[in-house]
Amino acid sequence: MISYELLKVLIVSFISFFLAILLTQPLLKFLKFLKAGKNIRNDGDTPVFSALHASKQGTPTMAGVLIWVTVTILIVGFWFMDRVLHVQYFHILNFLTRKETLLPLGAFLGASIVGLLDDYLDLRNKGYKGRGLRFRHKILIYIAVAAIGAYWFFFKLGFSMVAIPFGPDVNFHAWYILFFIFVVVGTSFAVNETDGLDGLAGGTLLFSFIAYTAIAYLQGFYQIAALGAAVVGALLAFLWLNIPPAKFFMGDTGSMGLGTLLAVIAFLVNGSMVLPFIGIVFVIEALSFFAQMFWRKVLKKKLLLSAPIHNHLQAKGWSEAQVVMRFWIVSMAFAVLGLIIYFTALHF
Repeated sequence: MISYELLKVLIVSFISFFLAILLTQPLLKFLKFLKAGKNIRNDGDTPVFSALHASKQGTPTMAGVLIWVTVTILIVGFWFMDRVLHVQYFHILNFLTRKETLLPLGAFLGASIVGLLDDYLDLRNKGYKGRGLRFRHKILIYIAVAAIGAYWFFFKLGFSMVAIPFGPDVNFHAWYILFFIFVVVGTSFAVNETDGLDGLAGGTLLFSFIAYTAIAYLQGFYQIAALGAAVVGALLAFLWLNIPPAKFFMGDTGSMGLGTLLAVIAFLVNGSMVLPFIGIVFVIEALSFFAQMFWRKVLKKKLLLSAPIHNHLQAKGWSEAQVVMRFWIVSMAFAVLGLIIYFTALHF
């Protein structure tokens, strides 16, 4: 017989999908009303990128709000119906708890709002060189967000042990704070780099969140599993209009927030060391970006035709759909590998 915890996860996922689907068209109309069309700049610095993405000019961006608004409505709505109105049965669906979901929700919203600000400034040609927040300032803000989470994990929750695949657990002591900040900021940045083709970030994030939702559920973190399920449902609805040819784009408000949330959930279930497997596409995208920077700054030439690697593959002749679908396959396969490693090579 199906357990009520599993039923809860499935119901939350379905309601999230259904709610987000209802919100997609109003959101699309609102973004068009705001004239929130993506501006593909052609200033000579990135000629290959500009040529590859010229057709996307004017496509509405900032649609990542669909995901975090949907999740927020559900988690706050279920809590309100349960704890304030005391509506029968809503105590089963309520998944807002201080121990499991309050911190990841706060980090998710904080990072998403910063991303929203960056998107808005970019659309209005404001900020550094008219492109929103300056990279170093954006990184500092996300370090601050991650530092709050690190403080909570280390001092409030008592986290300092890290499960190492095929090895003993390691106590990082105070270094855990720096490790946490590095992983959270790195994951956010990597997901942001991946968000460059129609459906690419949304699909790879979907498989990653499915994997961590499964881990959370099987480890007994049922409220975290419900939170992950809410994200999965909203991502499915987002992909409905984001698969090629996309009707809208995620923007920083989606990619940065979801990257932050993914990393925080990984720490909560003590699965940070399998994140590079479950999020393999994000790792490849980030490494290709930094490799390109190194080649250009140090060796004075380009390693890739255009960075990150999804742009390089397009420039080599892969169609956008080929890149996206193949990266989805890689993401799905490595998400399964991450699950295998988590449950066979880690100590609990």
